[in-house]
Amino acid sequence: MSSSSTMALANPLLDPWTGPAGGVPPFDIAAPGHFEPAFEAALAEQVRAVEAIAADPAPATFANTLAALERSGRTLDRVMAVYGVFTSTRNDEAMQAVERLIEPRLAAHRDRILTDGRLFARVKAVHENRAGEPLDAEQRRLAWLHHTTMARHGAAAADTAKRELAAINRELAELFTTFTQHVLADEESQAVFIEAESDLAGLPEAVRDAAAEAAASRGRPGSWAIPNTRSTVEPFLTHAARRDLREKVWRMFVGRGDGGGATDTNATVARILALRARRAGLLGFPTHAHWRLEDSMAKSPTRAVELMQAVWTPAVARVREEVAEMQALADAAGAGIRIEPWDYRFYAEQVRRATYDLDEAEITPYLQLDRLREGMFSVAARLFGLAFRELAPGAAPVHHGDVRVWEVVGRDGAVVGLWYFDPFARPGKRSGAWMSDYRGQERLDGPVLPIVSNNCNFAKPAPGAVVLISWDDAVTLFHEFGHALHGLCSAVTYPALGGTNVARDYVEFPSQLLEHWLSVPDVLERFAVHHQTGQPIPAALVAKIERAKRFNEGFRTVEFLASALVDMRLHLAGAAPIDPRAFERETLAALGMPPEIAMRHRIPHFTHVFGDDGYSAGYYSYLWADVITADAWEAFEEAGGPWDEALAGRLRERVFAAGNTVDPADGYRAFRGRDPSIDALMRKRGFTPR
Repeated sequence: MSSSSTMALANPLLDPWTGPAGGVPPFDIAAPGHFEPAFEAALAEQVRAVEAIAADPAPATFANTLAALERSGRTLDRVMAVYGVFTSTRNDEAMQAVERLIEPRLAAHRDRILTDGRLFARVKAVHENRAGEPLDAEQRRLAWLHHTTMARHGAAAADTAKRELAAINRELAELFTTFTQHVLADEESQAVFIEAESDLAGLPEAVRDAAAEAAASRGRPGSWAIPNTRSTVEPFLTHAARRDLREKVWRMFVGRGDGGGATDTNATVARILALRARRAGLLGFPTHAHWRLEDSMAKSPTRAVELMQAVWTPAVARVREEVAEMQALADAAGAGIRIEPWDYRFYAEQVRRATYDLDEAEITPYLQLDRLREGMFSVAARLFGLAFRELAPGAAPVHHGDVRVWEVVGRDGAVVGLWYFDPFARPGKRSGAWMSDYRGQERLDGPVLPIVSNNCNFAKPAPGAVVLISWDDAVTLFHEFGHALHGLCSAVTYPALGGTNVARDYVEFPSQLLEHWLSVPDVLERFAVHHQTGQPIPAALVAKIERAKRFNEGFRTVEFLASALVDMRLHLAGAAPIDPRAFERETLAALGMPPEIAMRHRIPHFTHVFGDDGYSAGYYSYLWADVITADAWEAFEEAGGPWDEALAGRLRERVFAAGNTVDPADGYRAFRGRDPSIDALMRKRGFTPR
């Protein structure tokens, strides 16, 4: 027996999971050295299974083709679940080496399956139902999905095109890994250190404490550090009185991946764009954007761009108004400055105080992370009948001591899944906030319960200290929990159709909708509790928050849309060679980008778009989904409030539980009774409807 076979037999990643909820990932005993032999065994296992399906001499049926295909790769799914956690939250040098090795192999493996002509012929036969089987709606949807996926990845292409496509996908996998690791390196290695306490002027106590803890963890006790991550940078830019320090922190943050050294990503981006353009041509599409959007709700780049342009114009007009207010305030204070991007959040906060008598620092003491988490649980209980019960430490293995695990229970008392929560930033963990599926819900061969996680990058406090977060971070917390509920509420038969496996421009709808429940008055009154006095947030302060909810909407919209429009134009450029720096500069100028604002994600660190193919030519999805979100929230307002039982029931059944078993447009109509209207989005953002 070979040494690799011996390692595979002893590999915990290959064993069936044990523990609660039908088994959990073995995070406590997994190590970087386990991954290569585990992938070798798991990939080979799926290849054998797919080969048996493709070579089956019997006529293609749903059972011997699609159901069998859904069963293939279960071991690989388990390995991928742990691999995904290690590469996103424990990405040290050892894991980065593993990632560089494994990603091209995974790309080759996917191509081998998706471009297998024999397999495609059988999938096509089931899709066309040549056997005349009595397929139900979910089975027909699964047949459509597999057929569409294989066709879009070149299953019907000539062999020479398939070979070139495979080479492109392998190289892209390497480039995505390089891009992500370079951005992570900049985020981990860079911070602005502050030595004098007087330079902290304007910062709330919670921000100061987090900065002190960040400096201590970097070997600089007695100093303060602003790490290069959004959850620490944005509060600093909002409150710090020292303008030169704001500029320094801002430049650090927007300069990720653009430093000109070993971690510069511009050449990587240019190569990714060239390869994507070539791949689109081989697949018969004019551009990568056309390929990506073919199976989306938007269907075409034209429709996506039309939506973005419809919102861009009034958003830019609103920014001009916001800047005028801020400039007037700065002039009145004798600041002697012109508003720059590192000033925007700071002076916007001053305007909010003056206009709405509302100070972010007045809200933050009520936004305790633990209490807000309980508020999310309360929303899930009232909307969907879900209860969260924390497991005792050790009951489920975790990948870090910060992680806690909850059992999720339905109205009937039955366990419906597990929820993991990993809230704090640390070395090796990518920035931002996200939801992960460790295991998707299905019932192909019996009930399989979902396991999901939410991951954030809040600054870890000193032991025993309360974690206070900003209002924007609280919104993000609810947003990601919406994704988690989408996974937990899934009620499908086939794995490929479950949970968040829906169109990219629909997947953000459930998460963006859940954001609305943060500002529901009775949620705030119960769970926004002052960290020192224990008193609930005053009704007068809640009223101020409600009055100011559209404040700074121009900034938020333009910051996002600039990134979305640049993303789309990059991928509509076809095979034209692109210099990312010049393209970004020239595109923003052509759009009329207000100089006081920067893109939310500049090209050199746009991991949504260049960390994989996921949101490439698809960052617009957040806006598309928000059209649906705004319309859906108005449905609750029309029904009499956020807790309407009948509407919540339809939301769960038609949206959260349905997964990809129905076309998303049909699913939304089944919930709302009609198609969504952009006018609701315009009202939500305070813009003039078309």
